[in-house]
Amino acid sequence: MSEGILVSQPVPASGETRRLNPVVRLLGRTLTVRRGQIGLALLALAVVAAVAGPHLAPFGVDDFVGAPFQPPDGSSLFGTDNLGRDVFSRALAGGGGLLWMSAGATLIAMVFGTAIGLIAGQSRGRLDGLLMRAMDVILAFPERVLVLLCVAIAGAGGLLLMVSVGLVFMPAIARASRAVTLDVAHKEFVQYAEAIGMPRRQILMREILPNILTPLMVEAGFRLTWARGLIAGIKFLGFGVQSPTADWGMMINENRDGLLFQPWAVGLPVICIGFGGARRGPHRGIGHEGRGRPTSSRRAHRHRHRHRR
Repeated sequence: MSEGILVSQPVPASGETRRLNPVVRLLGRTLTVRRGQIGLALLALAVVAAVAGPHLAPFGVDDFVGAPFQPPDGSSLFGTDNLGRDVFSRALAGGGGLLWMSAGATLIAMVFGTAIGLIAGQSRGRLDGLLMRAMDVILAFPERVLVLLCVAIAGAGGLLLMVSVGLVFMPAIARASRAVTLDVAHKEFVQYAEAIGMPRRQILMREILPNILTPLMVEAGFRLTWARGLIAGIKFLGFGVQSPTADWGMMINENRDGLLFQPWAVGLPVICIGFGGARRGPHRGIGHEGRGRPTSSRRAHRHRHRHRR
């Protein structure tokens, strides 16, 4: 049997070489560490509270249940806000918008940032330099200032705020993606795929991308947490949503004058915003997952060497 036939026929993954999806591997490692278990539990609780919160609220978000800044009592668990509305009910109903906006901004940053990083890391030429210099220009501006500039020019809608935060996070994702792409691009299985004439698009999608997903998922977790705080901070300044919409950032803004009289009106939304901040899975940093799982060309490359011996 000729050697060429062996190379052209990818060897199916055996029981030993078959690997789990990178996302599943990351989740499995997270569940083996106490800090990861606590973080995932807090994240799950925050998601459930944001989705089911409006249905669990004892009062409507606009119902007047007492005097303004009334302390907690038997009828109002955390007291009332500046207009006499129930703080607990508004806190339960105020997380849904922040959750989907944070997730959407993270998704936008991951999709475009990963694509830019893959192209830059694989090209390793003028295109790489051009893309990275463009990312550096965006990184030169503070994130909050850049988002405020975008919403001040184009409008203060919720969708625009989500897109602005995603584009602001994109350069950091692009640089992280480029770093792990450069690490994987020098591996033998990628060089072998290039040697046999595999198109660049297939190399990016089939050989490199599967092997950088794990560190990118870790980065996505960080960005999701930071997006919560950034979007809440922008909403605190009055952009994105308007009263009487129940929103954690707006609640802090509306009730800050009564902090000394009714601290729960500000403290409860602050606690809710920071609830997902403890989410940290075990990882070894960007660039340590470059070995990844064997792809088809990598398995064929190994099989060819075994056949030669």
